[in-house]
Amino acid sequence: MDLQRTLDRPTSQSVNFANAASEYAIDLWQRGLLYADVMRERGNQYLEHLAQVTPNVLSFEAEIVMFGPTLERPVNYGLARIIPPEGVEIDPRKRPFVVVDPRAGHGPGIGGFKADSEIGAALGAGHPCYLVGFTPDPVPGQTVEDVMRADAAFLERVIARHPESEGKPVVIANCQAGWQILMTAAVRPELFGPIIVAGSPVSYWAGWPGRNPMRYSGGLLGGSWLTALTSDLGAGRFDGAWLVQNFENLNPTNTLWTKQYNLFSKVDTERERYLAFEKYWGGHVFLNDVEIQYIVDNLFIGNKLSTAGLVTSDGIRIDLRNIQSPILVFCSQGDNISPPPQALGWITDLYRDDEDVRAHNQTIVYALHDSIGHLGIFVSGSVGRKEHKEFEANIDFVDVLPSGIYQAELREKGPDTLNSDLAYGDYVLSLERRSVADVREIVRPDVESDRHFAAVARISEINLSLYRSFVQPWVRASVTPQLAHNLARLHPLRVPYELASDRNPWMGWIAGEAQKVRENRKPVSPDNTLLHQQERLSRAVEASLDQWRLWRDNMYEQTFNVIYGSPWVQAWAGMDARDTSEPRQHPGDTPEHRAFRAAEADRLRREMAKGGLFEAGVRALYYIGDTLGWVDERGFNLIRRLREENVSNAKVISLAEFKQAIRQQARLMRLDAAAAITALPQLLSRATPADIEMLRSMLERVVTVISPLDTAAQDRLRNVRTVLTDAMRQATNVISPGLGAVGPAVTRRRKRPQEVS
Repeated sequence: MDLQRTLDRPTSQSVNFANAASEYAIDLWQRGLLYADVMRERGNQYLEHLAQVTPNVLSFEAEIVMFGPTLERPVNYGLARIIPPEGVEIDPRKRPFVVVDPRAGHGPGIGGFKADSEIGAALGAGHPCYLVGFTPDPVPGQTVEDVMRADAAFLERVIARHPESEGKPVVIANCQAGWQILMTAAVRPELFGPIIVAGSPVSYWAGWPGRNPMRYSGGLLGGSWLTALTSDLGAGRFDGAWLVQNFENLNPTNTLWTKQYNLFSKVDTERERYLAFEKYWGGHVFLNDVEIQYIVDNLFIGNKLSTAGLVTSDGIRIDLRNIQSPILVFCSQGDNISPPPQALGWITDLYRDDEDVRAHNQTIVYALHDSIGHLGIFVSGSVGRKEHKEFEANIDFVDVLPSGIYQAELREKGPDTLNSDLAYGDYVLSLERRSVADVREIVRPDVESDRHFAAVARISEINLSLYRSFVQPWVRASVTPQLAHNLARLHPLRVPYELASDRNPWMGWIAGEAQKVRENRKPVSPDNTLLHQQERLSRAVEASLDQWRLWRDNMYEQTFNVIYGSPWVQAWAGMDARDTSEPRQHPGDTPEHRAFRAAEADRLRREMAKGGLFEAGVRALYYIGDTLGWVDERGFNLIRRLREENVSNAKVISLAEFKQAIRQQARLMRLDAAAAITALPQLLSRATPADIEMLRSMLERVVTVISPLDTAAQDRLRNVRTVLTDAMRQATNVISPGLGAVGPAVTRRRKRPQEVS
């Protein structure tokens, strides 16, 4: 019997393998047909999308409010109001949100791509929402400055539509829209509430060695002459598909294998998600030649924005230090398109130290995600449900922060969370104080690397001048609009869409066969040995492509550094290779800037004794809480709740007034804390005992709402109690009949404490 079992075993194994092979072969053929049908649907979707007048991927209904082509300087942008879904209530007192999507090769709508998105989070918090979108083709002659003027006009319209709003509009700018909005805010700061820049590059020379190869592209291509050539081949239009191609090239593993294999291996469940994403990814748009040349010369290669090196055509310097609204920077360690050094490097480019930030009264908050990719910042449902929801629900809290730099952290609520009812959602938003030095640790600026990029900028100017002088006239004379149209259709990213659509007669039989497969689908069992071999093969392909990418990126970096680190090349670019100073003058080093800081300090010292009970309360609150080094939403929400409890006794002030008081008192405390505290009795001298007692009670509730006070904070609280007790005693003496102060002192009742609305 044992011998018989031994003889039968190979036969049994052979039969099992044959069955597995047959099952796998049927499944492989069916998956192949279903995959081909999804490609056909993708091609048809692409053609339908292009046929639309205003193609977008917005998942919310919207109505046009303002049309860019009708402006004095027409542009292909427009302002649309998001119509709230059924069941969503909008509070007219809440400030509106304006989402601006990037025009970096793709069409608009990514900010509202899903229900759990930037727009979805804002609507869920009760805010009116708007989208700034665009059509695929630019208005002939439109410039970057024209787009800035249009953005300002859109915000003026939004402000006019919401007279009851508690504050100016919040603007969310995604990716390339980030620098566009920051430039507009630097010129028209009065139009903006808090600004959220998500995945936005602003400092283009910055990056981590060995990790951010995209920044070397301009140097390896010899500068921006190729941009001019590409625009000329497009008859004055630059095809955004080339920008998308650059993004694709960053991760060849995903582009050439992972994305398609994921669809092929899970074709029964991945179809809808894949087509939804491809609708956005394949919606290529165009830019004018003057627009893209300005962007490449001044931003990508010149890197002039982050050091206030740009000046508008009417002579206005674009200085990001002019922005008075809080700037919230959302970036991620996993973003290889706009990495954290490029998203945060403008801070170290503009500011030498923390006092420099405070002198300009600027508030900067950054949130650094651990792993999410570039598109995940705008698209990921998990990010929409967490980060965007918390930031947008707490935007008023962010708006009233004292000037300085903060890092946002989200901590999940738990049974030990103190006063958890004062925090929105499932998380507590905490803002921890940071310094310019902390940001510098993230960005890791390198003077030698900057010199290489400075050489690129100069050589780019030379090569562009040579191209314009000797080549451009011949190219422009040869390219007709029809030739430009045909060249765009033959772009390597566009061809696959058209080839796999119903326009291709060879795809005609795919739809019918795929339908038959769906009716008779026989998926392979999960334990099939050949399926496991398929997965191992896929992992091997991914590993090989990853290794090739690492080798390629390393070669890019080494080649760049060898060429532009050469003393001969730097000398040819007009640079002294022996000079070790920074290639760009730091804006904080000018004599005018030092004089500005000194004048600001003198002005603040004259404000030390100005104010009343409300200013005294804000000053004392900052004095006690300053020892923590962080704040969170619970303190701000408690202040609002206390205001509601005492609404009959409190004079309501606007959020803008509250913000101004917070910032002013914080600056006074940072300038000279001892003098500011010494001046408290003067601020309290005109208050009644009842008002001072109410202030004392509020202070003690607010400073303990986050956590029990440490020793230093307790000492400061005792100091404040002493000051308040003395002030109450003085006020009691003033109004006491027994002290002969009856009459004028009683009739001149003082204002009660003012709280934020």
